[in-house]
Amino acid sequence: MIHRFETVDSTNIVAKAMALEGAAHGTVVLAEHQTAGRGRMGRSFHSPASAGIYMSVILRPSCPPTALMHLTCAVAVTACDAVEEALGWRPGIKWINDLVAGGKKLAGILTELHIDPKTGLVDFAIVGIGLNCNQQPEDFPSELRHIACSAAMISGHPIDREPLICAIIQRLQDLELEHKKPILQRYRSDCVTLGQEVDVIRGDSRRKGFALDVDSQGALVVRFEDGHTEAVDSGEVSIRGQLGYV
Repeated sequence: MIHRFETVDSTNIVAKAMALEGAAHGTVVLAEHQTAGRGRMGRSFHSPASAGIYMSVILRPSCPPTALMHLTCAVAVTACDAVEEALGWRPGIKWINDLVAGGKKLAGILTELHIDPKTGLVDFAIVGIGLNCNQQPEDFPSELRHIACSAAMISGHPIDREPLICAIIQRLQDLELEHKKPILQRYRSDCVTLGQEVDVIRGDSRRKGFALDVDSQGALVVRFEDGHTEAVDSGEVSIRGQLGYV
């Protein structure tokens, strides 16, 4: 079932409330505008009215949370597939949850798990996607213009959002999360972070390194300047390219 709203605070918040009330696997929440769009690590997602796709989908995989460490990676690949199907070009992925094109952010992904305290299994997962469609540079706040883009800016013409919405929904509902190894192989091939010099930001600390790989849990394997190699977790750090956002 698809629920459409003109304005919500956050589609993830609305979807979570629905899931807690028993909404089924595959339930979709769509909004024309978010007043409090959410990103990873408490960040906001700029969500102007009728310019983008602001969507959350409820999944009910019924598995241990450890079996979903790659969920964000899987959704990122799925979103790339949907953009390619609908628009004819494929974005890249900036580890771990941003779709990028032309060196700028096209979309963000936020995945959230709810664990059943009685069984320890995942009761439901919320997959949120915010994708910039028809913004022009002047539509972004000044602090975002150097890092954000839209599908229209990349395509060179306005975007019909409906085919892209349909492609994302269909691919998310067909997502086979148990196929972890091929999903991560595809993620690595789309990940523009790999092979790049990066800054690893944890709180007030910033360390320089080189992105080597994405491991079997979706963590980024980084070789630091002192020579040691470490897998950094998406819940702990942000990654920035040393020459810019990507």
